[in-house]
Amino acid sequence: MRINHLEGMTVADIIAGYTDRSDLEEGITGYHGQLDIRPKYQRNYVYNDEQRAAVIRTLSRDFPLGIMYWVKNNDGKYEILDGQQRTISICQYIADGMKGRGFSVAGLFYHERPSSWNDLTPTEKEALLSRKLLIYECEDADSERLQWFETINIAGEKLSKQEIRNAQYPCAWLTDARRFFSKSNNNYAKKIGTFYVNAEWNRQGGLEKVLRWYLNDLTDDKQLCAFMSGMKQKSDLGGAEEATELIDYYKALIDWAKTLFPVRREKMDKVEWGILYNRYHNNDYDVEKIEEKVARLYADNDVSAKEGIYEYIFDNSESHLHIRQFTPEVKVHVYELQGQKCKDCGQHFAISDLQAHHNIRWVDGGHSTVENCVLLCRNCHGARHRAE
Repeated sequence: MRINHLEGMTVADIIAGYTDRSDLEEGITGYHGQLDIRPKYQRNYVYNDEQRAAVIRTLSRDFPLGIMYWVKNNDGKYEILDGQQRTISICQYIADGMKGRGFSVAGLFYHERPSSWNDLTPTEKEALLSRKLLIYECEDADSERLQWFETINIAGEKLSKQEIRNAQYPCAWLTDARRFFSKSNNNYAKKIGTFYVNAEWNRQGGLEKVLRWYLNDLTDDKQLCAFMSGMKQKSDLGGAEEATELIDYYKALIDWAKTLFPVRREKMDKVEWGILYNRYHNNDYDVEKIEEKVARLYADNDVSAKEGIYEYIFDNSESHLHIRQFTPEVKVHVYELQGQKCKDCGQHFAISDLQAHHNIRWVDGGHSTVENCVLLCRNCHGARHRAE
């Protein structure tokens, strides 16, 4: 990837032809239509009011605004690799301000009063427009783009891992997937996943989660990258231009989860619904019986991990529930009641060498109370479990 300094680039150059159609998911452009300010694979706008005000104050005082990187594509146009938030802040203050839609900033040119673009003097306006920006042009190379993102993504608003993957594998298929899973306005995917999906949708978290569900693996980054690379190759060859299969998969698993668990409860969005769907969606279940069981488990104070209830429904493994253990106070109380001995063999042990055991198992209605606790040495504890 070759790097060239674009000398003499000013604020006036950047805002020329500025168009914001992000409400239509068509992105933001500038520099006479030659610069894609918000590429489809990057985050939606994330600077808060103070951050974007700081950008404009920095310009007004002619302080360095930092290096920005543009990628030059095969068609000769540019897209922002780094510096998107600063560029959008500039355009929103000046270009939108020229149309009466900008925001106000206190402290411009050392004035304390908040000033919009139209509040500035002609001299102050010209000073902002003539400010030179430090911009470097990067000759595009797909194989190196990910490395560049990771290198320059050290300071400022960090890209999420999925945003970086989106940068490496841009294609028609990914654009269609983002259109469904990442819309900033009226996000249907987020709407139907309410209470069932916990993700930063505007930072590509929803898309990443569904991709991992679809691939049936929550941790393998190499598998995810390989899948996206394969979809890019297909898309670039004229196929796989729509993400219909992924979208239909998501709709089906949400419908399945809502059908089996229609009552909304806390911690439901902590469940990996896609993984459960992959394993169990072909089975038949009694929804009423499931609801009765879920309600009972939610009411059980011994169940510490409420989100684990849903997986427990399918495989009956108590490990998902994190059944409340005996407190240290209960153990000390029982230790003295037993005369500091193992309940079964009668040998004396330090309390640290005795293990707490539910006399009546939780699954049989036992709770983590003094009355249901016995302290056993390691050997006797193992014997009890083998007998059960």
